[in-house]
Amino acid sequence: MLTHSSPPTAAHNSRKRFSVLSVRSLRTLTVPAIAVALLAGCQSASKTASVDPADAKPARITITPSSDSAAIAPDATVKVAASHGTLTKVRVVPDGAGSQAATVTGALSHSKSSWRSNRTMTPGTTYTVEATATNAAGKSAVQHSTFRTRAAQQTNGVTVTPSKGSTVGVGQPVSLAFDHPVQNKAAVERTLSISTSPKTEGSWGWAKDPLTGIERVDWRPKSYWHKDTKVTLRAHLSGVNTGDSRYLRRDVSTTFTIGTPRISKVDIKKHTMTVYENGQKQKTIPISAGQPSYPTWNGTMVVLDKAPMVNMTSESVGIADPYNKDVPWAVHLTTSGTYAHAAPWNEGLGYFGQSNMSHGCVGMSLADGKWFYNRATRGDIVEITGSTRATVSTGNGFGDWNLSYPSWQKLSALR
Repeated sequence: MLTHSSPPTAAHNSRKRFSVLSVRSLRTLTVPAIAVALLAGCQSASKTASVDPADAKPARITITPSSDSAAIAPDATVKVAASHGTLTKVRVVPDGAGSQAATVTGALSHSKSSWRSNRTMTPGTTYTVEATATNAAGKSAVQHSTFRTRAAQQTNGVTVTPSKGSTVGVGQPVSLAFDHPVQNKAAVERTLSISTSPKTEGSWGWAKDPLTGIERVDWRPKSYWHKDTKVTLRAHLSGVNTGDSRYLRRDVSTTFTIGTPRISKVDIKKHTMTVYENGQKQKTIPISAGQPSYPTWNGTMVVLDKAPMVNMTSESVGIADPYNKDVPWAVHLTTSGTYAHAAPWNEGLGYFGQSNMSHGCVGMSLADGKWFYNRATRGDIVEITGSTRATVSTGNGFGDWNLSYPSWQKLSALR
């Protein structure tokens, strides 16, 4: 069956016309809105257009000290400032090809409108500053200044241990010993940096040798070094005032490697020294240590050096009982005169492994002394227990390990 729809009513037609008109009205309104948006975008872009070179002010650079300045202190600060531009290059270098004087480093401010040196300069040296700045139009300006640092009326010297390229034992600290006492310890310590591979935790600490009075700053790990660790010291010391205007004149550095872990344990009560390498026992040696009137130091010691023959006298260590002997296969443990060595004059007397009859050293037979000497390396550990004497001090040789790590950290001037 077919059906017929009813024709639309007038009201329906009216709503339809209104709907059509509404859409047309929106279309009519939308186009101008987009045009306005596009116009606004063009106006915004025009505000950030590059500066007309004709309108840009030239960059100006100010350098302190200027070329007409009097000689300045080696620890003075070099400053560079730019107006109407930003700094793009700053160099501060000593004059003269191949100069051994320190090249000065520094840092830019966040805005790049200023630069300040962050290290000291070599005393009695002429320096040249070259600075470049660029203005808003991209045009560069260059400024120079040449000045001189004051010569040091008093100087300090420094000796670095271990030497560059050496292989040392697991107890060897990085050490800088000074010719004169250091008052400004924090100023010195801030110039020092240690890098290791693999990464190793450690700390600087200051010590003073009770016998010689030599002051030094050592960096020791939290625990003994790992084998094959690579260690690098960089010390930007040139121009540092160590106190009373006594200046250091040079930067120093060293790089070394940790070798075989070798730890020797001396038990004075049992009269033995047991030598371990890589954690494995190599040999137990009968020894004779210090007699009751001249006991051996307790504590952890580090091999300082060794010699196939050393002349030892009672006067050199302040002992009343006179002696003067050429001692073979001598391994040096403390600056106060403790050695582990062969004592052939005691062979056949029943001392080794039985009683302590030395003047404080660790003695052994000629054969055992040579065996130990051949293995001993600077930085090896010798741990002595069972003596009636006190623990060796941090400054007497490398006695650094006789402090816990937290106690050692407290000897840093920056803590």
